Amino acid sequence: MTGSPAVPDDVAPRQRPGFVAFVAHIPATISLIGIILASGIIWGGLWSPFEQSPTFDVVAYGLPALEAGRWWTPVTGTFFVVLPWVYVPTILSFAGMAYLEWRRGWRVALAYFTIGQLFAVLASSLLFLVLARLPWNWAITEAAALDVGASGGTMACLAAAIGLLRQPWRVRAWLVLLAFVGIAVLYWGELADVEHLLAVVLVLSVDRSLKVRRTTVREQRLLAVVGITFLVALEIVTLLVPTDGMFGPTEPADGGFVDVAIDLLVLILIGRGLLRGRRWAWIISLILAAINLLSGIVVVIFIVLVSESVVEGTLDSETELAVASSVLWTAFAIYLLRVGGAFRSRRKSSLGDQPTPALSEVKEALHSHGGGTLSWMSTWDGNEYARVGDSILTYQRRNGVALVLADPIGPAGSRAKAVTDFISMAEDAGLVPCFFSSDEETKKAVPPTWRSIVVADDTIVDLEGLAFTGKRWSSVRTSLNRAGRENMTFRMTTLGEETWGVRQQLRAISEMWVGDKGLPEMGFTLGTLDEAADPEVRLALALSPEGDVDGFLSWLPVYGADGQARGWTLDLMRRRDGGFAPVMEFLIGSSAKLFSEEGAQIMSLSGAPLAHDYPADAGMIAALSKKLADALEPVYGFASLHRFKQKFHPRYETMYLLFRDEADLTRVGGALTRAFLPDATVRQFAGAGFELLRGEKD
Repeated sequence: MTGSPAVPDDVAPRQRPGFVAFVAHIPATISLIGIILASGIIWGGLWSPFEQSPTFDVVAYGLPALEAGRWWTPVTGTFFVVLPWVYVPTILSFAGMAYLEWRRGWRVALAYFTIGQLFAVLASSLLFLVLARLPWNWAITEAAALDVGASGGTMACLAAAIGLLRQPWRVRAWLVLLAFVGIAVLYWGELADVEHLLAVVLVLSVDRSLKVRRTTVREQRLLAVVGITFLVALEIVTLLVPTDGMFGPTEPADGGFVDVAIDLLVLILIGRGLLRGRRWAWIISLILAAINLLSGIVVVIFIVLVSESVVEGTLDSETELAVASSVLWTAFAIYLLRVGGAFRSRRKSSLGDQPTPALSEVKEALHSHGGGTLSWMSTWDGNEYARVGDSILTYQRRNGVALVLADPIGPAGSRAKAVTDFISMAEDAGLVPCFFSSDEETKKAVPPTWRSIVVADDTIVDLEGLAFTGKRWSSVRTSLNRAGRENMTFRMTTLGEETWGVRQQLRAISEMWVGDKGLPEMGFTLGTLDEAADPEVRLALALSPEGDVDGFLSWLPVYGADGQARGWTLDLMRRRDGGFAPVMEFLIGSSAKLFSEEGAQIMSLSGAPLAHDYPADAGMIAALSKKLADALEPVYGFASLHRFKQKFHPRYETMYLLFRDEADLTRVGGALTRAFLPDATVRQFAGAGFELLRGEKD
């Protein structure tokens, strides 16, 4: 992956083990789970409520136990579970410790568990010793409570495990965990909830792995969407589920259905706007937060004026919800104000410095500065251009994504700034930046936290001194010799130079090829005869003795910085049914000989999309790519095409998909689908899928 942050040796990720090997690496976790299950069997907690057992008062921890002199309870209470069904979440809660132990070793994991558990138990007892002196019913009630369980230790391990995640997932996971433990105390407020909060705060204060100051503009927008979604979801939950938090108990449907409905409607309307950084969505969010804050204040003032409940240390359920909700909405409003600069994006007709480059300027830049093997595709219809400094970037807007094709076109040394500036411009416009089929230099230019995945291997044939000699070229020589015996003719030309009759044959062959597919011709990095009509694109024709076109190729120019074509990239490959059998080997071999004689340096056979062989640990995007490749293989034959190109013994240059992180993959996947198949209908997608399933069944 691109730019993975450096990690100390003691926390470097290990190779992904099998299940048995993984279990062998977590002996402390397995031992603790075993002790808890054994105690459940010995004392019957697995099948009957342990809190009703006479042993409970002897081993349970809490302020009453310590005041009674039962000093051992912080240790003994760790290995019991209060109710039978709680064994399931208890065992699952050890997942964080298992991950921590796998990454850091059993000593570190056991230390976090032990210290976290003891601190949670003792600190909560001390806290309630102080709070119980106030006229606060919740504090008085929880000060008298006893509890058992290992959740303080497992929460500490979970917090420590989150600190090992890479950015930006570390910040996201921390905020989710803090929201969970904070809301649990605020709305449910049992002794265990307080212990969880204290354990998490302890690890946070020691590890200091939460650094929100470095969040990107995109991350600030995402957190705003998550925050407002969470607040509205919480309002719905408190309408349906009884609570008994710090400010008192509530019953279902205590809150206002109208208020929640309004908040939900506003969320639906502004969620997308917040994610794209729209100023109007930010303003509406602030207004919504202010309304919720004011409504809470009004309710509290009313209750204080007409009731003595506050003086008595109790609040009714409506007031409890109003107070808790106001606290959370206030925190959300403060966050929005602090990150207001992230919400200034406006809809723009184009990205980059103005004016937007015309097609003629793009071609001129290619002639002046050169480009890669895919750069000529920048001149095709459907693309937009962004002028960024001295460079030009080609992109398409699909599914809210600014999908950049290939690499920036411009002077050497300007790429890094062009890439970073374009990313900033795209994010300011509320678009997801993404680079497709980029080379190693562009990969180095994106921010270090970005991810990458190999999407193809560009197949490059070096033309200098090319000679089809030796055993490994036997199949190519055979096709060339057979073409000579059968009087086949090779002609390098352009579409505009050919007669009407030849052009009609080419179109008929192409349309026949498309007609056999369940999906239309692909675009983006795959051209058609329309793109081949450019006078700078060359056609290689295979003509039978009767003058029929048995097959043809289109070659895209690859310009160097001197304005001369230093190579050619293969685009279209079409053959006539029933024609000369090895026509493709004949055409590519003959083209290679001609290009070599003309002084060209390279010939690219292009990278077959979705045909790369991924390692076992390549991740989710590789799995998705493989599934898409399997689905489209019967239609387009990417893998078989990749194998065919190996006959010409090319060297490989890796092409990457560069993206910010896995949270963008859904939108990037949709953008790529529409870029490659802009005209495909839902019916055609369904038909292609049906053909695939039928083929597998057969």
